[in-house]
Parts: sequence; C-alpha cells; structure tokens
Amino acid sequence: MSAPETQFTILSLDGGGAKGFYTLGILRELEAMLGQPLHQRFDLISGTSTGSIIASLLALGTSVETIHTLYAKHVVKVVGARSRTAKTRALQALAKKVFGDKSFPDAKTGLAVVATNWRNERPMIFKSDPGLAHGRTATFVPGFGCTIADAVVASCSAYPYFERATVKLGSGEVVELIDGGFCANNPTLYAIADGVAARKLALSSLRVVSLGVGVYPAPRPWLFSPGWFIKQLMTVQLLQKTLEINTQSMEQLRAILFGAAPTVRISETFSQPELATDLFENDSAKLDMLYQRGRESFAHYEVDLKALLGLV
Repeated sequence: MSAPETQFTILSLDGGGAKGFYTLGILRELEAMLGQPLHQRFDLISGTSTGSIIASLLALGTSVETIHTLYAKHVVKVVGARSRTAKTRALQALAKKVFGDKSFPDAKTGLAVVATNWRNERPMIFKSDPGLAHGRTATFVPGFGCTIADAVVASCSAYPYFERATVKLGSGEVVELIDGGFCANNPTLYAIADGVAARKLALSSLRVVSLGVGVYPAPRPWLFSPGWFIKQLMTVQLLQKTLEINTQSMEQLRAILFGAAPTVRISETFSQPELATDLFENDSAKLDMLYQRGRESFAHYEVDLKALLGLV
C-alpha cells in the first residue's frame, strides 16, 4: 500500500558502528510487512554513520537481506581492524566495493547522509534532492557533487578511531569531515526539519520511522589485559557514551519541537550481560544476537507501525 500523496514519509537511521545489525533486524521485518522495497515506501531516507551505509543502499534499491549479507561479510572486517589507518583503509575499500561510482542522482528516493565538518564545526548533510535544501537552491548540486562512497566514508569516520575524511566537492572546494554522529547520531530531527523547513509541509502530514541501534551494557576491561588495552577500551566507551548522549538529546529535542509529527521511534534497552557490546563489536555470534533483537523489537512496535503507515 502506497502512502497518500498528502503524506511525506521519513525513515531515519542512527549511527552506532557494528550495532547497525540491530537496525537491520528491524528493517528486515519492516520490509516484509510493507511487501515492497523500502525506497518505494519512504520519501526520504536519512542516515548517520553506519545508518548512512544502510540508508544509501536502501535508497539505491537494495533489499535488506542483501544489506545484511554485506554487513556480515564486510563490516566486521572494518570494525575489527586494529589501527586507525587499517580501519580507514578498510572503510574506504568497502565503500568503493559497495557503491562504486554511484552518485546522489542515482538514488531512487530522497537520500540524506549526515557528516560533520571538522574545520567549521557544523553539520554537513549530503542530499539527493534540491527539494530538501534549506536555501541556495539555485546552486544546489546533489551530494555537493561527491559520490555516495565519499559521503558515506565521511559520515562513518569516527575520529580518532578513523582518519578524518578529506573530500573534494564538485565545486573544487576541499573539506575535512568526521563522523556525523558528533552532530546528529540520531538524524531524525534534521530529517523532520527537511520536511518542514525545506518542503514547507505541515507536521501532521509527516510519517516518521526513527530507528536506533539499541542500548547495551558496556564491555568490561579484562583485569589481566595490558594497560594499553584497558585504556583503549575505556576510550571507546567514552566515544560511545558521547554518541549516546547526542542520540538521546536529539530525540528529546524532536519530541519537544516536532512532537506533532506522527513518529515511531524504536531503540530498546537491553541489560543482559551476554549482550555487552560497543560500536566496534566484531564477534559474529554476538552481532547475530543483535540482529535477532532487532527483529524482536519490531514485533513490540508492529501495531504502531501499521497504524503510522496506514496499513490498518
């Protein structure tokens, strides 16, 4: 069932590294419920970091099952790389392999990829459609003239664990970017603003599905580990805590500023010790558990999603 023309449907996907497996579990069930590729059902798919990988693939028409296969095969190699340089090279290779030379005009629906400009300390959002621009529409260029691979690498560059991404825009300008999670790990607020400020739509006409990566216990450092490993782990936890604070802040602002926009937000909290994890998790068995938890979370919100998307 397609949405009425008066509605503008948004799918927003959080950042969270390997925890994106949880998001994929929800999306697998959502795609099955709708009975069609997600790009055919959503007018805008917005993503940050790992969410930008998934969002871009969905916007290009890729099935959730195919994305899950790609994640299981490749993403664990990226997050499992030991050094900053190795992680960066693995991420660049993955983006090139998956997206090739595809650019934002190739998206089959609205696409927004959130990154952070390192030098001016502001968000930089790569968009496919001039209808999503908040100004300067006369000079709008989809994705600033960059490839989707370039935008995704920038959005996923969680500094200092990845190198900062240097991107040359279509205008010839060179910008230095880092992970979009530093400005909007949960990009829902930005996506709604696109509908309201750029599209000039009423909040009541929006239909928003906002998906997180779940919240889990932090892994504990091994008492017998070398000191450098403990320090490394604690720094990862600090990064993760920073991103989670950003996520929750953006959700609170969404509820305050745009509470009138019909929204279903899914990102459940898990307390089981066996689910202790972080954004660099590379244990395939644990990542499969996150995928399963995502599918279970969908079931908890299935009735709400059907109502939101006009399936009842």
